[in-house]
Order: sequence, then structure tokens, then C-alpha cells
Amino acid sequence: MSQPASAIGLRSLCFNVLFYVNLIVLMILGLPAMLLGRHGVFFMARTWAYSSIWLLEKICGLKLEFRGLENMPQGGYILASKHQSFLETFSLVTRTPDFAIILKRQLIFVPIFGLYLAVSGQIGIDRSKGRSALQQIIEIAGQVLRSGRQVYIYPEGTRRSPGAEPQYKAGVAFLYEATGAPCLPVALNTGMFWGRRGFLRRPGTAVIEFLPVIPPGLPRDVFFERLKSDIETASNRLVEEARVALRQQAGAGGVSEDAPAAAEVGRGRK
Repeated sequence: MSQPASAIGLRSLCFNVLFYVNLIVLMILGLPAMLLGRHGVFFMARTWAYSSIWLLEKICGLKLEFRGLENMPQGGYILASKHQSFLETFSLVTRTPDFAIILKRQLIFVPIFGLYLAVSGQIGIDRSKGRSALQQIIEIAGQVLRSGRQVYIYPEGTRRSPGAEPQYKAGVAFLYEATGAPCLPVALNTGMFWGRRGFLRRPGTAVIEFLPVIPPGLPRDVFFERLKSDIETASNRLVEEARVALRQQAGAGGVSEDAPAAAEVGRGRK
């Protein structure tokens, strides 16, 4: 049954407060874990992720479903994910054993949080440096991949609303070509439930789907077009699946949750 907007707003407020309280408490309690190096940090990161997913389901009625787990390879590979919300940012860490995320260098200087990033060997880059930043990514990510770890990259560089025109950057193709690593594309519809800039956390089932691996060795332009096609086709399918589910909730009574989600999709297309 669809929930009234007031109830969703209250539940979202409760979750958002507990989400950040949980993060701050775990960051403080987990400081000794850094003595164990990046694996100690990964343990705390997964503790935060699993507890946040649990809070999301219990408070907001928003479940998270992973699909295509059988497509995940072993060892080092590039994980290239669609990026619609903060939900996948922490959820994906529950599915990879030893990862490095390509992120803004400024995050390394955030008190306490940045220390965790540095100890766990995340890849901070200065985007203002253009091609030199790309070369830095290739060098560091190459070392990470050769050691059997996974490298996360969001090919569009930032969060995009569901239905927004794709804006893939060429960096992922250069990384793929230079490192000779396989690439695991990831599609999702998380933005339909946890908006890019929204306060509400809408009930339903958000899906993160791991697609078939793109093997190494393809020409750079062929890889780039395939990656974009694979992710966008699957993400559009998942967004439509979410839209249908939200409409069914609305038809069950109460205030529709499809309206704000649809509005965000509409804005994204402009």
C-alpha cells in the first residue's frame, strides 16, 4: 500500500538523522581498525554499509536488490557503474573484496573520513589538472589492478537523474585500454527511490545489476560505445521497472510516490 507523503517525509527524516549518526559513531569507534591497514578500514566500511542498508529497509521500507552476481569476476577488474544516488556509493562496497574508488582529491582532506580513504588506498585525483590527472589515474589504477584489486569508476563523473541524457567521459576508455583489465558494467535505478538531491527515501525495491563482463582487448572506441550501450539499456529497463512499481503503489491507495520521481526524471531530460 502506498504511504502518505507525510509518513514518507517523517520516515525519511528519521533515516537521514540515523544514517549520519551511524556514520559518525562508526568512524570514531573504528579508528583503531586503521592499525590493521586497508582491510581493517574495509571491515568498518562494510559494517557501515550493511547497517545503513538495514536502516533504510526498516525505517523507509526501501529494499536493495543485487542482480547478476554471477557475472562478477575474480581478481582485478574495472567496475564501471551508473551513478544516480548516494545509495550505490556505499552499497557497492559490500560486493567487492579489495577495492579502490576513483574520487575527488578534496575528500582526502575531510577530517577523519579522509584518513580512512588514505589508509585504505583509495585513488584521489585533482580533476582540474586535465590530462595529467588522467595519467595519474592510469598509473595508480594500473598498480591496483595488477595487485588483484578492483577499481571503481563512475564513467559520467557525477550523479545523473534517471532519464537524464548520458554524459560519459572518455577517461574510462583510456583506463580500460591502458591497463588491459576486464570491465564489469553496472546498471541501476536507485535514483527513482533516493534522489540525486532529494530528501525523501521512497519505499520500494531499488536494483543494482551487474552486467556481463566486457573482456580486455577491444579497441578503445568499440569498448566505449559498448559500455555506454550496455549500461544505458539496462538502466533504462530498471528505471521503467521502478516506475511501474511506483504506479502500482499509487493505485493501491494513498499519495503517489511516482509523482516526485517522475518529476525528477522529467527535469533530467531537459
